[in-house]
Amino acid sequence: MENGEDLTLIDDLVRRRRSFACYRLPEKQKLCFLIQTEGEPEAIFDMESINNESGGFIFAPFHIEEKYPIWKIRPDYINANFPFKLSESSDVVEEAGTFVRVAGDDFEEYASRFQSFMQPLTEGTYDKLVLSRCITVYPDNRVFSPAQAFYQACQRYLHSYVYLCYIPQTGIWLGSTPELLLSGEEGEWSTVALAGTMSLDNGCLPKEWSNKNKEEQRYVSDYIRSQLVSVGSIPEEHGPYPVYAGALSHLKTDFRFQAEASRVGDILSVLHPTPAVCGLPKEKAYQFIRGHEGYERGYYSGFVGLLNLQGRTDLYVNLRCLNYQKDELTLYAGSGLLPASELEDEWEETEKKLQTMKSLLFTDL
Repeated sequence: MENGEDLTLIDDLVRRRRSFACYRLPEKQKLCFLIQTEGEPEAIFDMESINNESGGFIFAPFHIEEKYPIWKIRPDYINANFPFKLSESSDVVEEAGTFVRVAGDDFEEYASRFQSFMQPLTEGTYDKLVLSRCITVYPDNRVFSPAQAFYQACQRYLHSYVYLCYIPQTGIWLGSTPELLLSGEEGEWSTVALAGTMSLDNGCLPKEWSNKNKEEQRYVSDYIRSQLVSVGSIPEEHGPYPVYAGALSHLKTDFRFQAEASRVGDILSVLHPTPAVCGLPKEKAYQFIRGHEGYERGYYSGFVGLLNLQGRTDLYVNLRCLNYQKDELTLYAGSGLLPASELEDEWEETEKKLQTMKSLLFTDL
């Protein structure tokens, strides 16, 4: 099958409203592809129900509610070695139209929300809060090809989990995320604390990290450790150490632990949302964000990936992503705020994170 035929296949599935997912694991070349050939994906409304779920591709929101359930694509057809071969060239995206901003790029509006988040932080009500933003654009003169953008992301972001997912109820989602939420099989599990962000130093990982970044990493690591202990798992730890994430670097700590596979829903309940996308104390921060961020995150900062497929689970936090519906593209990014955070620094961090998806559109956004 030629590259062009691959693109046609994926775009045709969207036109036919057939749910599917295509993804590539970090550091891998192989693309995996699955389709639900009949019926609608299953809607799941509580995390604990995942304990009893059969295998499939999971797409979960930041906050589960009637409007935003967890969706599970049933893998009626699986191709674990999709025919498209990644190459060093980027000519899979030969043409790109221009895109026009619609909303979400107002610095003054962001500054106002930043101040509303900073006030309870400086008062000591919260240790950390995550403030995100989105921008919405629409194609000006060409049809957007999700498949072309997906392949381009696979070529560019080798260190990240890259996925393309279509569910009629959510539209098309495309993401390149560096953050593992839960991975494992046969009772052996891994998760990570990914927090603290710096630009690369001439393409290399930074050697020195600010106290703010180190503190942010410590908050997330402490939280994950305590949550795993709360469900009876004593994790082994490695880190923190810097890792690549597009044009940025993050601090990362690896956690390995044991738990029965039948408890995956319980584990996800205590991990999601992590302080890397929410804040601390978790439940208070969760509610504050939903009331003050100014928009609904939906599936941004939820999680995505395989659940219990042939005994294997690989779930990632849905970061650096875009949603395509009704000829509009909405791009998402956020940053973690501590009492020492500065407005211009956090705005610039979100700009760099948005560039992960912007660069796939071949625009001057």
